[in-house]
Amino acid sequence: MKAKGQRLKAEVGKLLIVGLGSNLGDSRRNVLRAMERLQAFSERPLLKSSLWQTAPVECPAGSPVFVNAVVAFVPWRGATPESMLACLQEIEREFGRKPKKVLNEPRPLDLDLIAFGNETRAGRKLTLPHPRAHERRFVLQPLSEIAPELVLPAQKKTVLQLLGDLPAAAELTITKLPAVRSRNLSSCKQY
Repeated sequence: MKAKGQRLKAEVGKLLIVGLGSNLGDSRRNVLRAMERLQAFSERPLLKSSLWQTAPVECPAGSPVFVNAVVAFVPWRGATPESMLACLQEIEREFGRKPKKVLNEPRPLDLDLIAFGNETRAGRKLTLPHPRAHERRFVLQPLSEIAPELVLPAQKKTVLQLLGDLPAAAELTITKLPAVRSRNLSSCKQY
């Protein structure tokens, strides 16, 4: 585990971090298949969190619970935050995501670009790091499993410290899941 942490620190300037969530359809399977799909964009095996079942946050009344996870990886050479955002959005569409009609409505797959190395952006289509990641237990809890000492761009505290600063939330429970096979889904360019 220590070697993994040292490798992570050495590559932190290159790490792409993606938050995964699903609360429509077979959410567990959607998240696991999306993890497999994201492997195609990484130079090395993904760092993957456990799957977490979480209560919906700022969602319409009656929204189903989410399955959330986080992955981190070093993207292929030539990838940019903008190109990876486009790929994440394409993967969401392949999983059946439709254009939003209601803010935070249920969805089969939600892929959030949390961070892309030390890059920062403040645009209409892309903000890096993700503007609310440091406030969201459903991001920080899984991220703390794979990168507890990571300091997100624009933050001064580690992921573990940020997590410790959040109010207690009993709605998070770890879910142990069997592996699910997936199929290759997209033609999105690999870098």
